[in-house]
Amino acid sequence: MERTVQSSKRNMVAIITMMFLFGIIAFVTNLAAPIGVIWKNAFSHSENANTIGMLGNAMNFLAYLFMGIPSGKMLNKYGYKQTALTGIATGFIGILLQFLSGLCGMGLGGFAVYLAGAFVCGFSVCMLNTVVNPMINLLGGGGNRGNQLNLIGGTVNSLTGTLTPMLVGSLIGIVSAQTRIENVNVVLYIAMAVFAVTFIILRLLPINNPEMHEEDTHLEKTPWSFRNFRFGAIAIFLYVGAEVGIPGTMFFYISDTSANGGGFGLEKAAAVAGFVAATYWFLMLVGRFVAGFIASRISSRVMLSATALVAILLIIGAIMTGNSITVDMPVFTGKSIATYNLPLAALLLVLCGLCTSVMWSCIFNLSVEGLGKYTALGSGIFMAMVVGGGIMPLLQNFIADHMSYMTSYIIPLASFAYILFYAVKGSKV
Repeated sequence: MERTVQSSKRNMVAIITMMFLFGIIAFVTNLAAPIGVIWKNAFSHSENANTIGMLGNAMNFLAYLFMGIPSGKMLNKYGYKQTALTGIATGFIGILLQFLSGLCGMGLGGFAVYLAGAFVCGFSVCMLNTVVNPMINLLGGGGNRGNQLNLIGGTVNSLTGTLTPMLVGSLIGIVSAQTRIENVNVVLYIAMAVFAVTFIILRLLPINNPEMHEEDTHLEKTPWSFRNFRFGAIAIFLYVGAEVGIPGTMFFYISDTSANGGGFGLEKAAAVAGFVAATYWFLMLVGRFVAGFIASRISSRVMLSATALVAILLIIGAIMTGNSITVDMPVFTGKSIATYNLPLAALLLVLCGLCTSVMWSCIFNLSVEGLGKYTALGSGIFMAMVVGGGIMPLLQNFIADHMSYMTSYIIPLASFAYILFYAVKGSKV
């Protein structure tokens, strides 16, 4: 009995720590799009300004392609705690590089240092993601309970994801020729402090690795041998691209005060854009929080099917209405709900946050079903596929540069169509 109690306490410590890491992942990842507005303005003379502004996000996610599988191997060899500590230390270095980019000026030199910092941060969040998802799933015992814990962790992830664009957008305020990285140094200081403190706390915590599988660790095949995993890897590639591309492009869209943008006539458009993007992440928080209570009673397949279908309808509505219809949109500002007159398309896209809130955990849960001792390697491959969060938004903003913002949302629309297919048919074991 005493041993059982001690084991339960260790599990609770591990779960709480993993929840905290969920928050760090979103904080670092969501810095890219709002800071990208600064670089977009620095190269506003280019016809590919939006694409340039999204390059930091692309570098962040490109790191997953290189680090995804090595992260899975690191997890197998060194365990959860050591992998997490390495990820946290790497994240501190990445944020430090982004801070130093501001000292190098707003030319190509400074931009190169910034991209290097974003790339290093990508290594960090990749390692942390590799740790938190399988560990939470295993601590929950897999199945609906594992999915439920992933959704609760996702709620914490969404909380920090909500605060980051809102804070950065407020610090930027009005985008002008004088806007510099120094404008957001406060956020970078906070990020470095959080990494340092988390490293110390995690280093002192007695976290033991749960058993990945009781059988012989010799791998006779690979996760690719499982049908549900193969289709799931593609689904996660497209999902992350849509999840990041929707608010990231929307930040550019609302902060654009030209006739093509959604912020025409707005004062402090970048701040408003930050609030709008924060509202998207806030709705993801709400969705994950609610789903955390019902996930044990609703299958991942049903949940994923319903949310994918609703997301498809919302994006079709946004593309069709564009800038032609405006509404008074309630926006979460951190302290209260303010109202801004914005295109109806922005409201419809923000509502997609409710749909994307549950997709990651559902896809992950369906994809690793039946993997057993291949779970760690499968998680590493999954992390490599997260590169979709860099490639798809970059493609989306290239379309936005050369066609229109709303046309670019064809990319997440097609992604959700595939995810619907995966939920209905591709996820069957």
